[in-house]
Amino acid sequence: MSTHVLSLLVENTPGLLTRVAGLFARRGFNIDSLAVGVTEVPGISRITVVVDVEELPLEQVTKQLNKLINVIKIVELDPSNSVQRDHMLVKVRTDNATRSNVIEVVNLFRASVVDYAPDALVVEVTGDKGKVEALLKALEPFGIKEIAQSGLLAIGRGGKSITERVLRG
Repeated sequence: MSTHVLSLLVENTPGLLTRVAGLFARRGFNIDSLAVGVTEVPGISRITVVVDVEELPLEQVTKQLNKLINVIKIVELDPSNSVQRDHMLVKVRTDNATRSNVIEVVNLFRASVVDYAPDALVVEVTGDKGKVEALLKALEPFGIKEIAQSGLLAIGRGGKSITERVLRG
């Protein structure tokens, strides 16, 4: 099995995300990551899906996704030809003795403290999977109280845009 990152351009319509996720579920695929947001084109959203599957079953799902009326375009993003980032908020246990050490770790990873409380800090980190996992490992000794993570965001490198291709037909 191998990890695949799919970028889907879709019409922004109610229920489409359920139908897309349903296609993966019916094939028995677990979605590792899912992120949805509007694009620069009004009425069009981008769905970024990360799945860990073999090539052939993925090809079958891609063909079925293309048959959905509101799916405009599907592109598999190769890690070497795309920018891929995770975004995470981590609540870390701190006190007067450990706070400066936690902040030192946060700065080392070029993350940010976005909330302060006497007994905890909320840290925001954006980066590739390795960076996010390394930060978590470095913060574990202090005590991680809570994690909130978005799905992977990915976009192709260079000047080409999949939405430009859609608009030109």
